[in-house]
Amino acid sequence: MRVLVAEDERDLAELLATGLRGAGFAVDAVHRGDTALDRLGLYDYDVVVLDRDLPGVHGDDVARALVARAARTRILMLTAAAATEDRVAGLDLGADDYLAKPFEFPELVSRVRALRRRAERPVPPVLTRAGLRLDTARRTAERDGRDLGLSPKEFTVLQILLEADGVTVSAEELLERAWDAHADPFTGAVRVCMSKLRAKLGAPGPIRTVQGVGYAL
Repeated sequence: MRVLVAEDERDLAELLATGLRGAGFAVDAVHRGDTALDRLGLYDYDVVVLDRDLPGVHGDDVARALVARAARTRILMLTAAAATEDRVAGLDLGADDYLAKPFEFPELVSRVRALRRRAERPVPPVLTRAGLRLDTARRTAERDGRDLGLSPKEFTVLQILLEADGVTVSAEELLERAWDAHADPFTGAVRVCMSKLRAKLGAPGPIRTVQGVGYAL
């Protein structure tokens, strides 16, 4: 899952990005509205955590632009204004959810996950296939009852493959959805992650390589 944090307070933006990465998301952070629009035009984000009072281009205008282009990216709007009329105004602009500052970080993570589920076709919170059991809410992964001890990146890659339900997923799509904008596509990051994931899954290996196409369960 890929998230864009658009927050002008740099310390807060870094805290949000670090915490969301720890929750297993691929996160990019920007501090201006015009930069946010540039990133949203380049990458297919699942959710944007959008501060309403951004410099350059106001957060309201970023939300309007996303709605106008019928983007699938869901908007979680952040603001220091907690009055009912402010929440109503933000939602009327096209925001999918609204969170007033200050907030509890676990609530932010829960709301981001809920928005991501709305961005795509519904998937169950517990994914199972080939003896694998992935609980996306508790972030636990097992194979035949054995805890796999996956890293956040390995968990995300396995989740994408399970959600694909046997359909081949390209390395490019994995890189796009599980890594942030700083990932170098020529480093072999997907291949290295896949090798570590396969080692933890054990034999018989449930992930097959489709030559020239990608990976599938």
